Amino acid sequence: MRENSVIERLIGPSLDGMGFRLVRVSYGGGGRPVLQIMAEPSDGTPMSVDHCAEISRVVSAILDVEDPITVAYTLEVTSPGIDRPLVSLDDYRRFSGFEAKLELARAVEGRKRFRGKIQAVDDRECIMIAEEAGAVAIPFSEIIKAKLVLTDELFAASQAAEELPSGES
Repeated sequence: MRENSVIERLIGPSLDGMGFRLVRVSYGGGGRPVLQIMAEPSDGTPMSVDHCAEISRVVSAILDVEDPITVAYTLEVTSPGIDRPLVSLDDYRRFSGFEAKLELARAVEGRKRFRGKIQAVDDRECIMIAEEAGAVAIPFSEIIKAKLVLTDELFAASQAAEELPSGES
């Protein structure tokens, strides 16, 4: 949606300056639309409620001045969570070895949905997914929706990351 890219351009530099990475912007809903800002600390530390409040204050101020959305809406700032969406090539590189679900715009090997372990991102910007039947190369440009699958391995990795002292990841 057009609003998403406009809002990303408006708030992205401020979030970067605050030490956060913008994961995703989504806008929509019924009677009163919801603008969801999904972010995480750039240093890999866990997202806190205080982080969400800090981002909310800054984003609210920017959007009040720039006014890109002309109707009343609800602002929601969230963490990507453990079973996070995968939105960039870096996400696939970062979470290589973990299981993901992918939904495609067009069929690859006769299918639009895949579930398997992320193996790699190749030089053609294809995501290599290992399924029981074998590996599949999925063009990043065809992925319309993807997220990590909550598995014991992902949960353990998340817990281990939370136990690291600040600044280590």
